[in-house]
Amino acid sequence: MATQHSRSAARMMMAPATILLLGWMLVPLTMTLYFSFKKYLPLRGGDLGWVGFDNYVRFVSSSSFWPAVATTLVIVGGVLIITVILGVLLALLLDQPIWGQGVVRILVIAPFFVMPTVSGLVWKNMFMDPVNGFFAHLWRAVGAEPIQWLSQASLPSLIMIISWQWLPFATLILLTAIQSLDSEQREAAEMDGAGPIGRFSFIILPHLARAITVVVLIQTIFLLSIFAEIFVTTAGAFGTKTLTYLIFQRVLESQNVGLGSAGGVYAIILANIVAIFLMRVVGKNLDR
Repeated sequence: MATQHSRSAARMMMAPATILLLGWMLVPLTMTLYFSFKKYLPLRGGDLGWVGFDNYVRFVSSSSFWPAVATTLVIVGGVLIITVILGVLLALLLDQPIWGQGVVRILVIAPFFVMPTVSGLVWKNMFMDPVNGFFAHLWRAVGAEPIQWLSQASLPSLIMIISWQWLPFATLILLTAIQSLDSEQREAAEMDGAGPIGRFSFIILPHLARAITVVVLIQTIFLLSIFAEIFVTTAGAFGTKTLTYLIFQRVLESQNVGLGSAGGVYAIILANIVAIFLMRVVGKNLDR
């Protein structure tokens, strides 16, 4: 049983890391809030004074704001649906005894370790190029006209690229959850005459509830700030401008740090709203 002295010693040892972590989070947040109330143009006069909530009003009243929010939510929702459904199917497949199982698992998980910029460039140039891409050759082979993926189907293309990168993460988490399932439950259900669909619906899927919750929460946190894939593929054109990319444009292209900081605050608010919604709706599985 821990004594008061040991608890105090533990707090003292944890204090430096806690202070460093708080500083790591609070300093950028404080600076973002500070600059969001100022007109700060680094290349056009520097600090031009305090403007109050003018940056917030200008950012939210921009014609690009709500479309960017909608695009962000569509990408997040589309990627979550694809990765969870395909992740469950892949996890079930990889759980079966097959030849070369270890190699197959490594190949399935490998895309997660590819850098987002590299992933976007590979899909753009090797698969979706309308002239020399793999899909273009495939379309010509069946007598069809190649699709301009990144202009005619830009949003589905982005969802496909991002899903390819995040599918291994979902598969790994869900596969681990399936392997933790008691084999006696499966055997008992099979002896009672339950078919594959019945075993999946009443045994495997309820067991995966917590793992699916973890996948959804973690992926949502990162997907809300998706940027690199958009930057190297569509550059925000053809209706693919997310809130993060809009902030990038306001800061670097317009050289308006104050306006971009206000957008950053809106992004934080959006992330918190989505996180609270997920914790209330999906996160209840963690308490079961």
